[in-house]
Amino acid sequence: MSVAKGSMSEICNITAVLSKIAAERPGQIAMRCPGSRGSDGFANYDLPLTYAELESRSNAIAAGLKKYGITRGVRAVLMVRPSPEFFLLMFALFKIGAVPVLVDPGIAKSALKKCLQEAKPDAFIGISIAHIARIILGWANKTNRLNVTVGKRWCWGGKTLQQIEAEGTGANNQMAETQPDDVAAILFTSGSTGIPKGVVYRHRHFVAQIELLREAFDTKPGGVNLPTFPPFALFDPALGLTSIIPDMDPTKPASADPKKLHHAINKFGIDQLFGSPALVAVLAKYNKKLPGILRITSAGAPVPADVVSKMRELLPENGRLWTPYGATECLPVAVIESRELQTTREQTEQGAGTCVGKPMAANTVRIIEISDKAIEYWHDGLQVESGRVGEITVAGPTATDEYFARPEATALAKIREKMSDGDVHGCTSVAGGRMPGATSERVVHRMGDLGWLDEQGRLWFCGRKSHRVETAQGPLFTEQVEPVFNTHPKVKRTALVGVGKFGEQTPVLCIELHEKNTRQEQATIQNELEKIGNAFVHTGNVHHFLFHPGFPVDIRHNAKIGRETLAIWAAKELRKRP
Repeated sequence: MSVAKGSMSEICNITAVLSKIAAERPGQIAMRCPGSRGSDGFANYDLPLTYAELESRSNAIAAGLKKYGITRGVRAVLMVRPSPEFFLLMFALFKIGAVPVLVDPGIAKSALKKCLQEAKPDAFIGISIAHIARIILGWANKTNRLNVTVGKRWCWGGKTLQQIEAEGTGANNQMAETQPDDVAAILFTSGSTGIPKGVVYRHRHFVAQIELLREAFDTKPGGVNLPTFPPFALFDPALGLTSIIPDMDPTKPASADPKKLHHAINKFGIDQLFGSPALVAVLAKYNKKLPGILRITSAGAPVPADVVSKMRELLPENGRLWTPYGATECLPVAVIESRELQTTREQTEQGAGTCVGKPMAANTVRIIEISDKAIEYWHDGLQVESGRVGEITVAGPTATDEYFARPEATALAKIREKMSDGDVHGCTSVAGGRMPGATSERVVHRMGDLGWLDEQGRLWFCGRKSHRVETAQGPLFTEQVEPVFNTHPKVKRTALVGVGKFGEQTPVLCIELHEKNTRQEQATIQNELEKIGNAFVHTGNVHHFLFHPGFPVDIRHNAKIGRETLAIWAAKELRKRP
């Protein structure tokens, strides 16, 4: 479904296609979830949902939720493990126009409480342990008035999901007349660079994402997908795919068991997979062929070059490894396939940054001067000359408009761009990505990432803006420095951090090795790293090297390095030195 050229009164909702597929192919499996465990130790996947069941049961739950008071516009926290109930609830909430609020449960409890306080939810839908935590820790206790328990409900009142579904049994299609600018969900960022922010998704953003994903990867109905990041499974029904929810802890992709992943892939004929770079690295290390996989999509951070190379060996000749670039606030922005990525490896290892491919045709990607200040209105003078590193900005159909209850953060991340009269129609459509209520303006999202555009129009990622190291000799960018040192065979990964006053920072390279080494061996590795760095002008001023036992990473993808934490550690380590 697309509303890019349609009437603003047309229903805009990613679940609208579900009824159509359920009518055409009622028996097709929409998703399978792991349930009981067989004698061989593998999950039986005995919790299937056909498209007909997903449609009828989500209608029943939607009707029951409405009777209970969870209606259009109501914000509802959802804390349910990847299961049939999670997906049924998400589709039910989308259908009735309620607003699911999703927060990663693995973040610090203080940050989680702050996120829920900011979201001001009217309802809390969760498993029993989530309700216990809600009561003990006071989550959303000032605004929450409606509780739904998935599983056993004890003393906290409200209703169980079983009761909700029973009260709506037999309900017909519950689709509300949601409009493009209606708020569809509040999705909190992973918080890898600070306290998570609630990204406001409107229905037009989800619909546009479906269109761009279909276009980028030429997705055809009937495929079988293994989405190792559960929220991405929500796109599958809109694309006509079957989802096989993996038997793993979705908050720990780096610890996934490759044997279980391969078992599911072989058992269900899975031909496509979505996973973070940490999950893909697990498959690469397992070193077992994936003859039936035609597409792997990996996002969340750059995929290491050696992992890309290994996956090319494991995939069939016609298999593709795609690494789309984007963020919770705007996805996808650009895409690149592994074959092209391998051709840019040498440039990356010499300090060019990581090539993330050409921007999607629907997106306008421009590079502006690096600044930590808010920019209210766009003007062409913001842009830097071609080939120069600056901040990446995107205007397009999936560029979100604001952070919920964070006006300061919104001001720092969003720029209003006035459009000419000829572009006004585009601004009022999904494709235009317009600001709510602004008929001749669109939003330009500042990615908070640094990069540059080459002569072929390809985008090169150079690191987070907040992670740049400002030395007296000039700035250093993480993704232009670290790949140079990552070429050392004993180095697993590195992290550049700055110590000291901004503008006079001392660059420090934190090092994580593949294996534990003695101090004498580390001294040898350090000397070798210094030689590697001295071969390039931009890394020649990196003189401080610190070995770390294991980098802190984000809880969502296990791939984004916690450089803020490392910078504090590095400062303490340097103070210990004579």
